[in-house]
Amino acid sequence: MNQEERFAFIAEWYDPTASLFRRYELLYYPTDGSVEMYDMKNRSKFLNRTKYEDLNFKDLFVGNRITIFSRHLNLVDYADQYTSRLLGSCKERTLALLKPDVGLRIGDVIDMIINSGFTITKAKMVKLTRGEAMDLHADHQAKPYYNELLEFITSGPVVAMEILGDDAIGKWKQLLGPANSVVARTDAPNSIRARFGSDSIRNVAHGPDSFASAASELELFFPSNGGRGPTGTAKYTHCTCCVIKPHAIKEGIAGKIIKAILDGGFEISALQMFYMDRANAEEFYAVYKGVVSEYSEMVVELCSGPCIALEIRQIDPEKVFRDYCGPSDPEIARYLRPGTLRARFGKNKIQNTVHCTDLPEDGLLEVQYFFSILDS
Repeated sequence: MNQEERFAFIAEWYDPTASLFRRYELLYYPTDGSVEMYDMKNRSKFLNRTKYEDLNFKDLFVGNRITIFSRHLNLVDYADQYTSRLLGSCKERTLALLKPDVGLRIGDVIDMIINSGFTITKAKMVKLTRGEAMDLHADHQAKPYYNELLEFITSGPVVAMEILGDDAIGKWKQLLGPANSVVARTDAPNSIRARFGSDSIRNVAHGPDSFASAASELELFFPSNGGRGPTGTAKYTHCTCCVIKPHAIKEGIAGKIIKAILDGGFEISALQMFYMDRANAEEFYAVYKGVVSEYSEMVVELCSGPCIALEIRQIDPEKVFRDYCGPSDPEIARYLRPGTLRARFGKNKIQNTVHCTDLPEDGLLEVQYFFSILDS
């Protein structure tokens, strides 16, 4: 290109006020990380060229969801041949399913997924019915272990995730290792099944074998028609809420945070990834409006990208999750309570890793907001 290099995409945004999708041409300039947007219907400029440091070049590919100034955009196509030729790659999406035997290793497995270069774009903890399990494992129907497989996969909660990456289907299968965990420990000792699995059924995680099966299995857990898929696992009793903030997910430390929560003696009884718009973030943080000076910045952070909401249940009544998170300012937390989540992972008072319910009586309300109101 003779002119300054730039890449063009068609981006789609759902306007909740008008209840319709709006399309934009999104231009990205890698020389300074700036973006520019045009409204395709009105043929008018929507956003003047502006430097936007929170957008990474590696996140620009068709099928991904990005966030620009709190607006979540789905990249649905390339807008010119130059962009398509240079960036149109073998990016794929597949299902990463963590089985009931993953137990306290959820954080470890998620950490391995992130460190292997995958992007987690959807996640939900669910409980499969026998019918849903039969749909998932229809290709195993003739196998002698079929009934045992169904009994196992429905015996407890599973965590379904949509993951994106180059050659995601093949690389996820490679990261999983051989189906038999005993064989995996010999043939692929660094794989997930080798490290955490027990046998060929209780092998921690599952992945589709082909593009068609990946599409089918993702549709089962994350229906494209607006359906809800399998039932979530929120219990709404003896619980409090934790939200892993967008900055922590962008930094690739969500797995480490989940591991730290479980290692701290707490139960994660529900988990789901959400993309909060500004209205949702303002509603969720309404109790802080006019109370804390950082309210506006807190809202911007919460809707700056995907977050992960957790229903936390306290196994030990002597342990309080709010205390385990630590003071809201990570610097103070590192001085007073260095072992807390915010002391270990937080950056500043806004990007302090997690939100947690401040008042015990609000725990159920915050859990219901995510897993009942937003999920519906």
